[in-house]
Amino acid sequence: MKSGLSGYARLIAATGNSIRGIRDAWRQESAFRQDVMLSALLLLLSFWLAQTLVEWLILILPLFLLLIVEILNSAIENTVDRIGEEHHELSGRAKDMASSAVMFCLILIAIVWIGMAWSRFYA
Repeated sequence: MKSGLSGYARLIAATGNSIRGIRDAWRQESAFRQDVMLSALLLLLSFWLAQTLVEWLILILPLFLLLIVEILNSAIENTVDRIGEEHHELSGRAKDMASSAVMFCLILIAIVWIGMAWSRFYA
């Protein structure tokens, strides 16, 4: 339902909703906490591995993508669970597809980081 707010009031309300969503993801979703920890560790390593600003951006962008996709995965799972707990083929398919998006992000992170390390140490 729309709030009827506009301008700065809408921006402030939307920011509050976003912060609440991050908080809820942290509190309720262990996979999100694991992804945050992985991203934090790799963020720290990115300062050591990257030699230019562009390399650093290339290293951190997939980390943020992982967190975004994990939150969307959790949102899909929560929505499907809200609709009903009984097994339904489409519900299972939706959850599996969302999970596969997270897997692709993890693969992307591995490819980017291995490629960047290879480029720095073996090229």
